[in-house]
Order: sequence, then structure tokens, then C-alpha cells
Amino acid sequence: MKKQLKDKAINIAGYKFYKFEDILKEELKSESFRQAYNEELARLDITKQIKTLRAKKKLTQKELAKKANMPQSVIARLESGEHSISLGTLSRIAHAVGKKIQLV
Repeated sequence: MKKQLKDKAINIAGYKFYKFEDILKEELKSESFRQAYNEELARLDITKQIKTLRAKKKLTQKELAKKANMPQSVIARLESGEHSISLGTLSRIAHAVGKKIQLV
């Protein structure tokens, strides 16, 4: 562990504790970590947008799934944030709510 991070450790009952922000700041110095971190943030943002749009359109997961021609379980897994989404699935969901995908 880097010295800068070691200096920020909090000792409690013989255990060292670190703030999440300090560890993240250190890890973001790695290009590969930063890229993976940013990809994960983008994936979670897409998941949040889908859930928000579905709620705004007053659709249940089942209704959205039917419009997108997929099982409701796909929508549930997607909205949980624990599963990734393919471009094809994202496209079907976007079409079902009258939206287009635009990559920038």
C-alpha cells in the first residue's frame, strides 16, 4: 500500500481503517482501474435512466417487458444494477418507450 494511504489509516483496537474516498483516489491513478470504474459508472447510469423512464411512463416491469418483447425478469435483473445490458436489449427497451439510443 502506498505511503500516502498508510498515513491516512485510522487505528482502532489494533485494526487499520481507511476512508473509501482515500482508497478510490489512490486506485484512480491506475489507467486500467479508472477505465473499468468509468465503464461501471456508465452502466449504472443507464440502468438508473431505464428505471426512471419506466416510472415516468407509468409502466410496470411486466408492461415494459411485454412492449420490448422480453421476459419481465430481464427488466428486473437490469434494474437491479447487478447485470450488464447488451446493446440489443437496450435498443429494444428504448424502442418500447419511444426513445432512440445515441452514442456520443
